[in-house]
Amino acid sequence: MAPSPNEPENRTPGVTLSDPEERVLRELRNRPQDAREEEDLEKSLSLPADTLRGTLQRLRSKHLTLVEEENQERPELTARGREALANGLPERRLLKQLVGSDGSLDPQSVSKSGLTAEERSAAIGVLRRRGYLAEGAPLRIAKAAPSPDARLPEEELLHALGEGNAAHDPTVFSSLRRRGLVTVAHRTIRRWRPSPEGLALPLAERGVPMVGALTPELLRSGGWRDSGLRPYDVRARVPYLDGARPHPYLAFLEEFEEILVGLGFAQAEGPLLETEFWNADVLFMPQEHPARSLHDVLSVRGVRGRPPEVELLDRVAAVHEGRPLPGEAEPITPGWRTTYDRAIAARPVLRSQTTAVSARFLAHRPSAPFRMYCLDRNFRRDSVDATHHAEFGQAEGIVGESGVTIRHLVGVFRELASAIGIHDLKIRPTYFPFTEPSIEGWVKHPTLGWIEVFPGGLFRPEVLRPLNVTVPVAAWGIGVSRLAMVALGLNDIRELFLDDLDRLTKGGP
Repeated sequence: MAPSPNEPENRTPGVTLSDPEERVLRELRNRPQDAREEEDLEKSLSLPADTLRGTLQRLRSKHLTLVEEENQERPELTARGREALANGLPERRLLKQLVGSDGSLDPQSVSKSGLTAEERSAAIGVLRRRGYLAEGAPLRIAKAAPSPDARLPEEELLHALGEGNAAHDPTVFSSLRRRGLVTVAHRTIRRWRPSPEGLALPLAERGVPMVGALTPELLRSGGWRDSGLRPYDVRARVPYLDGARPHPYLAFLEEFEEILVGLGFAQAEGPLLETEFWNADVLFMPQEHPARSLHDVLSVRGVRGRPPEVELLDRVAAVHEGRPLPGEAEPITPGWRTTYDRAIAARPVLRSQTTAVSARFLAHRPSAPFRMYCLDRNFRRDSVDATHHAEFGQAEGIVGESGVTIRHLVGVFRELASAIGIHDLKIRPTYFPFTEPSIEGWVKHPTLGWIEVFPGGLFRPEVLRPLNVTVPVAAWGIGVSRLAMVALGLNDIRELFLDDLDRLTKGGP
């Protein structure tokens, strides 16, 4: 590791040191070749951590110390993960209930299992993927199921992290991370050593008082003869003054909007307080299915949602139930083979995706060709970490015209990334409930590595035909907050909401 850039060296010293600064500098000079961690210095000097960090930063501003920084990431359990480790994962609890019920559970028994709807969905999804459950209802253990006594991979990972073992299966970790059971902790380790200037600085003998000014009292008493005079630092910084300017994140969003407008996109808006219908149902996301857990919505109490017009509600219900659309003879697909609950459709939630704005836009039957974008906030019950936040920005967009294919969508992603100076882009196939085919684009963050920011695909017929849209539509919901992290050089999404005025006026995050 190299010292931080632009560290000055070999300057003639002329600085004033406080008592803590002198103590810390002496300690560093005792072992000048060693890069000392802050915890080591804290123990050696018996200084409080806050005092030590402030002292080291002041010494650095006086060019007397050099610092090396190392960013470390470590997987760990969240509070929910520690609770699951103690009480058992939902899938383990459901599996135990199945075994205790002779391998079969009817829907009523499952609903009384003590698991929340979210936990039941996650548990059923995991047990199906692991081969424990047979297809169809009621829930029952498959004939060729593994032994129920063996630990599930999810349990193995939770126990390993609980014992401090950082090694893990990335796929299993990613699944548990989406469920809010594990996270990646970020820690910055700083190691300090004296600079050449700090080594050359003359230090007064211990016990000799240092004064910053010759006062009349010192002159009359002769006390100046037994005192050392602190040098005057002509390089000390003067107060920094600056005028008002936009917040860096808001400035980035404005620039991104200008790029979209320049590509021919028109702006659309939608409400932050949505209903399940526009947030999920019209997008062919099943009402009771593990796929719904992809969007961990925040429900709202004390208000009533307004259902859509009856004709549109009937058409969406027909698609979910696998019935023909009104006036047609054949269904589009078999649907979800469940009864569509209109009460759920009217339930109010905080919008979890700006794709709800795309659905509202398409419901007004725009004339093709059309290009629409919406850059706005969304809310999910995410565990907050370096790349996740309960509130996040998304740049929604759709292109509807004859001949649109997934290749056009890839071209849009590459054009947008290039326009903001990002050239490391990977595209790979993925799954979303409302698009097919679906892709996601990953960009390279200098510290966090590859992060997913460009999800999209072509809307399925189950989305378009109930809305009477007859042309193919390419859609995406770009993680514009993560893009801003890369463009602004930030390592944590929370820094986008920085309200530190001193830091903002001196250059932003």
